Amino acid sequence: VQLQASGGGLVQAGGSLRLSCAASGRTISNYGMGWFRQGPGKEREFVAAISRTGSNRSYADFVKGRFTISRDYAKNTVYLQMNSLKPEDTAVYYCAAREGYLVPGIDPDYWGQGTQVTVSS
Repeated sequence: VQLQASGGGLVQAGGSLRLSCAASGRTISNYGMGWFRQGPGKEREFVAAISRTGSNRSYADFVKGRFTISRDYAKNTVYLQMNSLKPEDTAVYYCAAREGYLVPGIDPDYWGQGTQVTVSS
């Protein structure tokens, strides 16, 4: 599975961005999908995940109520809608896939390249 993330950019605090993660090589319908991020000088951290069926979503506490993860099976794509962005959300965002379930603490099977999100104050 190849994952291509896009949609990052520079935005002012309070603004919104939507990240996309397009998969190729095989369908991701059997994969739990998720987003992670790595801020300057920080370790990579879990942001959000969505189950194979899309019925279950999980979020890190610091994004709950602001970010929404979704998936489009027809487009083989996963999205991360980010609202009410804060300067501390500045990071490189990575999408990831794991066959079955993607959960924090267990390494995904596949990683996409990162997309930079910068939030100015």
